[in-house]
Amino acid sequence: MSRWGRKNVKKTPEVIRTVTEGLKSLYRKKLLPLEQYYGFHDFHSPSLEDADFDNKPMVLVVGQYSTGKTTFIKYLLEQEIPGSRVGPEPTTDCFTAIMHGDMESVIPGNALIVDPNKPFRKLNPFGNTFLNRFQCAQMSNQVLESISIIDTPGILSGAKQRVSRGERGGRGDKGYDFPAVLRWFAERVDRIILLFDAHKLEISDEFSEAIGALKGNEDKLRVVLNKADMVGTQQLMRVYGALMWSLGKVFNTPEVLRVYIGSFWSEPLMVTDNRKLFELEEEDLFADIQNLPRNAALRKLNDLVKRARLVRVHAHIISHLKQEMPSVFRKDNKKKNLIYQLPVIFSKIQLQHNISAGDFPDCAKMQEQLMVHDFTKFKTLKPNLMAALDELLSGDIAKLMPLLRQEELEAVEQPGVQGGAFLGTRAGPFSEGDPFGEENGEGCEEEEDWVVTKDKPKYDEIFYNLAPNEGKLSGTKAKDWMVSSRLPNSVLGRIWKLSDVDHDGMLDDEEFALASHLIEVKLEGHGLPPELPSRLIPPSKRRQKGSDA
Repeated sequence: MSRWGRKNVKKTPEVIRTVTEGLKSLYRKKLLPLEQYYGFHDFHSPSLEDADFDNKPMVLVVGQYSTGKTTFIKYLLEQEIPGSRVGPEPTTDCFTAIMHGDMESVIPGNALIVDPNKPFRKLNPFGNTFLNRFQCAQMSNQVLESISIIDTPGILSGAKQRVSRGERGGRGDKGYDFPAVLRWFAERVDRIILLFDAHKLEISDEFSEAIGALKGNEDKLRVVLNKADMVGTQQLMRVYGALMWSLGKVFNTPEVLRVYIGSFWSEPLMVTDNRKLFELEEEDLFADIQNLPRNAALRKLNDLVKRARLVRVHAHIISHLKQEMPSVFRKDNKKKNLIYQLPVIFSKIQLQHNISAGDFPDCAKMQEQLMVHDFTKFKTLKPNLMAALDELLSGDIAKLMPLLRQEELEAVEQPGVQGGAFLGTRAGPFSEGDPFGEENGEGCEEEEDWVVTKDKPKYDEIFYNLAPNEGKLSGTKAKDWMVSSRLPNSVLGRIWKLSDVDHDGMLDDEEFALASHLIEVKLEGHGLPPELPSRLIPPSKRRQKGSDA
């Protein structure tokens, strides 16, 4: 082709169809070159990959040992987690990514970080000690179709913590940096659930350090005061006040963190005085988690802007240090002096470039990191790279906003996170919304014996004592009786959903017997079926289903 022809060739403009596509393009073209040029990855977080933009929303669950982290996750999923164990002692000793998969499996950390479809490849620098304590539990679960959950090791205290993690100061300095791993996850997840036990509110130095690793991500943080059914109302008020006071000292911010109070497991409540409070708090927390898929694009955009502002500050710091270094003599002395003067340098850059103090990294941490770097290899400001970054922050992100609003409008019609404990939050008299869902138990055989038959006389006596109207109990009457079992509302909601086979919002004698049977099954420690199996469908309802078919 002639030179004249080449000059007239025009680039086809890139068509951006989704916010995620736009963010990936902006990062690769305008932010990543700047990060690489100024060594951003040596000081802060590693570079982002496509999987970081494409992955489902993630929830990070953090807390001291025996606060009920794994039990909380099981409560959400209503399913056992492969490879997990629950007990009063510190049973979770590794980071576990709980994700959706067609078959139950446990993938070890070293295999996990080479999978390009999972957002964990950049965990490799934390080394073998960490990777040996990192795994992915895959399972077929409806909740995990919308979100992924990260379970973390229970945080101990003092020397126990350092030895158990194998951290510096432990055995042989061969471990991994636990707060740094928490920070890595905190930067990438959509929600952080911080669990406290109503009987164990003390915040150890190690736990305080772990909470410090979450700094800068307070907008993602939700605090849960778990096991609140083990104390009475008066004691609960004192516990809540003590927790708020402790959190105020650790976070050192004027804003009050949102604390959800409840008992997040499927066992009966020990003290039922605050049942209504627990119901409302659980409803609010579940609604927050259910909205994560709808807000995922906004969260990614917000995190990218946050990262871009930190990259801009980092570039100014590195270029300033480079300019201050002498060309030949006394380099080591000058380097030490510059590190010592870093707080002053931060203030100077802040005033000179009109940058907010909140955009700057932790000064003490950066001073420690600078000790091992050669300042003579730092780069001065490159105008074209900085101009591209300014364009990203001032114009390119704004161009994505109409597309973001369009996706948000479309997401309103989506149901959000479904399945697990979220099914029971909208079932029958246990919620104010539409009490009915999809039909269950189709294709049953009428000949199969009904397993509830042997206990039906006992359930009939209770049923008629509740004064049914025209052979049926209203939702209100049934609810009052079901609540006496002390099971959580999300569990009772699922039992109602399974028992109200004809979906009329009431229970006849057979449906009531079925509900009573399921309550007893749950109280004995067994799980509930996702759908009603044929052997549990009342005989009269089998005939109705057969005629409908």
